[in-house]
Amino acid sequence: MNAHRPALSAREVCQLLRDVALGIRPLQRLGPGQIDIEGWRLTLDLDGKHVRHCQHCQSPDGREGAFESWQRFGTDPVSLLSTWELAQIERLLSDVSHR
Repeated sequence: MNAHRPALSAREVCQLLRDVALGIRPLQRLGPGQIDIEGWRLTLDLDGKHVRHCQHCQSPDGREGAFESWQRFGTDPVSLLSTWELAQIERLLSDVSHR
């Protein structure tokens, strides 16, 4: 991670995922577990169709956050999502992968 920029917090990344769940931001699937949300690059840990956690995120300005650093604070962005929000993300990932 870049020492000159503050790391992305789990809450920042969670809000990004919430925006996707609410249809505010589009999600583009780049590859297995790799997604782009308006220039934000996320790597998700997937178990089949289920999102277990976010392994890494890089913002368009180059800031980064990672599962290891978020776990030190007891949570990761995916665990902050509501059940409905997580279900929406998983549905969108499934829809995108079947196009």
